[in-house]
Amino acid sequence: MTRNFWIVVVAIVVILVGVFIFTANGNNTSNKLTPTNHIEGEGKAGVTLVEYGDYQCPYCGEYFSTVKQVEALYNTQITFQFRNFPLTSLHPNAFAGARAAEAAGLMGMFWQMHDLLYQENQIYYNSGGSNPTWIGQSNPEPTFVQYAKSLGLNTTKFQQLYSSDQVNNLIIADENVGNSLGIDATPTFFLDGKKISVANSVSAFQTLINSAIAQKTGKSANQSTTAGTTQQTKK
Repeated sequence: MTRNFWIVVVAIVVILVGVFIFTANGNNTSNKLTPTNHIEGEGKAGVTLVEYGDYQCPYCGEYFSTVKQVEALYNTQITFQFRNFPLTSLHPNAFAGARAAEAAGLMGMFWQMHDLLYQENQIYYNSGGSNPTWIGQSNPEPTFVQYAKSLGLNTTKFQQLYSSDQVNNLIIADENVGNSLGIDATPTFFLDGKKISVANSVSAFQTLINSAIAQKTGKSANQSTTAGTTQQTKK
């Protein structure tokens, strides 16, 4: 075999090794991303309710009002946490909505933007799509900027964060955790680390939360089961 042949072989090997290292580093970087930690509530009972949600998901929008009521009822007893799980195959603006929330979050206004996005979600679906809001728009960013302005945020800074890798990585990190947990639908709830199926009513949440508090604190609580959960699933 000629010297040129071996030069070509060596070059191919070097290229393949380089590709392998690049891919491995990319995967390691993805795995090392830090998920979000958006929490409300005092958590005196030591119980945590986590929702994995999609801002464009109609079922998440339907649960929004119920979850807000539950948060208010148990504000001192439990902590409530929200994490992103945009179902982009179903909802083209879901990732953009998560970007808006996380950009606002980096400016200290996560929950305000979170609530506004879901309120607009309900306006869209309750109108049968006749009111496009951000959900029905081909480019929702200008609308998000207006939302940021209404919340008193610096819109220039908001836009910079909205388009940043920092925000993108926060969402990806949440998705990574959700995928590791086998989540394939929204909303998905975990109560003290256990996946729960809960109907869209305050009483259904109360049943499960009271039981969790009783187990954690030893105090009595009504215990029963619920059914009838509604979700948007991956496709």
